[in-house]
Amino acid sequence: MRYVVGVDLGQTADYTAITILEEKESRSYDVRYLERLRNTPYPSIVRRLDHLVQRLPEKPCMAVDATGVGRPVIDMIRDADLPATIYPITLTGGDAVTQDGMERHVPKRDVASTIAVLLQTGRLRIARNLKESETLLRELLNFRVKISLSGHDTYEAWREQEHDDLVLAVGLAAWLFEKGRDGYVVYMEEALKSFKKEKEG
Repeated sequence: MRYVVGVDLGQTADYTAITILEEKESRSYDVRYLERLRNTPYPSIVRRLDHLVQRLPEKPCMAVDATGVGRPVIDMIRDADLPATIYPITLTGGDAVTQDGMERHVPKRDVASTIAVLLQTGRLRIARNLKESETLLRELLNFRVKISLSGHDTYEAWREQEHDDLVLAVGLAAWLFEKGRDGYVVYMEEALKSFKKEKEG
């Protein structure tokens, strides 16, 4: 797994954020692409994702926020048969990662702590020439301040900012990279193959 596309799906009038992370040496990650779409129909978003993943040199994984409007849009992404492995991630207020079929339910604190660790260790790099790089930097700064004020182990409020869509898109992609090392991605790849075999049989 070298590339992960992170997608934070918003309501039609809100921003949908898309990012592409590339893994580099020493488990550091380069933010290679950032985009925010607003007032964009979901079929157009699916076509946009298809266009982006087609341009990558290898099949990526895609971490998609399944919270709220995510589920029906994820079905559209699957129906479009994009050349990517789709991982729906539903954010929860719990303490443990759980599985429901092919989906993962991930505590918000896990995604938030992943971003926090990457920022503290300098393992997240953002290309300055990206169109939305300044927006992401502002969101990351606000995120860091909010986490610091919240305390060491409290991440429940971090999504209350007016706009943190790029942070979440990056966070989902980073979480998949980091936690995939512990078997989540491998397991889901195997489960997906089994599911397809059962469907074809």
